[in-house]
Amino acid sequence: MDIIERQINMAQAKAKVGIMGGTFDPIHIGHLVTAEAVRIEYNLDKVLFIPASNPPHKLQSLVTPAIHRYIMTILATYSNPYFLVSALELERSGPSYTVDTVRALIDCYGASTELYFITGADAVKDLPSWQNIDELLELCFFVAATRPGSISYIDQVIKQFGTKGRHSIQRLATPELEISSTDIRERVKKGRSIKYIVPESVEDYIYKEGLYR
Repeated sequence: MDIIERQINMAQAKAKVGIMGGTFDPIHIGHLVTAEAVRIEYNLDKVLFIPASNPPHKLQSLVTPAIHRYIMTILATYSNPYFLVSALELERSGPSYTVDTVRALIDCYGASTELYFITGADAVKDLPSWQNIDELLELCFFVAATRPGSISYIDQVIKQFGTKGRHSIQRLATPELEISSTDIRERVKKGRSIKYIVPESVEDYIYKEGLYR
């Protein structure tokens, strides 16, 4: 294959962008490991971490101010050249619906770009209740990070959406890390260590800003 042919093939190849959405309150090692596993498996050009400003499922809950969650996400991803952080949902008023975010990303990157929304297995159970989910399944792929016992209910959700589900919802076994943001917040509140559960830069930020006390 000569240089010109390689250049033509590269030009014709579709861009592939991962989307890692979430509250990130705080972002932790589990998020990063999952995003990297999906990036490698699907040969993604980059992964966008998009902190939610007003997560629809947490409108009645206390959530750390978005600016803190945004900064922690930048700190956590800075060392990976394939990870980028977007303030897209922070700049938009109202509930942070994924469908609005995906539409905006298509406008930005073009309709030919393949988008892969990375999510945890538990979130897949709630997909039927997501805003405009049928449209979302047409606009992007969902990659569910599996854990023990999750495959059966992920497959049930895929079956529920029929052909569209089989095409757009995929599952990927990722390193098993039993880490949750809820547990991290509780650890900080009780004065317990969070070292090696979050990146060191995030740990330092949490203590400096007095978060989760």
